[in-house]
Amino acid sequence: MVTMLRPERGGFLRPFGCGWFIREYLLGNAPYGSPRIDPHEGAPQADIFKAYKKALHREFATDMAVREEEKAARKGERSISPERIEERTEYFLARIPYKLTCCRFHSFVVYFSNLQRLEWVEATGKEEPSEFQEHYPPGPPRRYFRLTTEGQEAGDVAWSNPLFTLYGERWGGGENAREYLRELRRRHKYTRVGSKNRS
Repeated sequence: MVTMLRPERGGFLRPFGCGWFIREYLLGNAPYGSPRIDPHEGAPQADIFKAYKKALHREFATDMAVREEEKAARKGERSISPERIEERTEYFLARIPYKLTCCRFHSFVVYFSNLQRLEWVEATGKEEPSEFQEHYPPGPPRRYFRLTTEGQEAGDVAWSNPLFTLYGERWGGGENAREYLRELRRRHKYTRVGSKNRS
């Protein structure tokens, strides 16, 4: 019997996780075509965020191009063209809105702060000035971060959900914590944007 691999609710939202990308990026592995960095020097949060968004956009564009080419090849009874996929990937990439993938810089900073609380990332001590527009006062410096030994040794499960790793024991640990989070999601009332409450 074949068991489908899919989430209980919702769907697969991203081709790769934020935590996994941060770890691989700071290890200097250049995930999904992102720039390769020196793991000892690290990188500022803004650079990690930018690389994450660009990698997500490219994967979304590639997925759309592959689906389109597979459908066209099936319809035309021909083989799949890698050149056509690359061409359509660039086409879609130029048209994907920056905010498509929903991750905002503030959310990323909050996520990154959980990694700091877990002591998986640390400041290297290297800083450089921020570049604001001319009429703004000087902003806070860009601080470089790198992985700690604990961050390198943490497993894939821990990196897949740092918030759960950080607060899981407070929520009862193990399956109790997962059930607690499921119950919170069940009780949340979702509303449509722009809908008016009429009584």
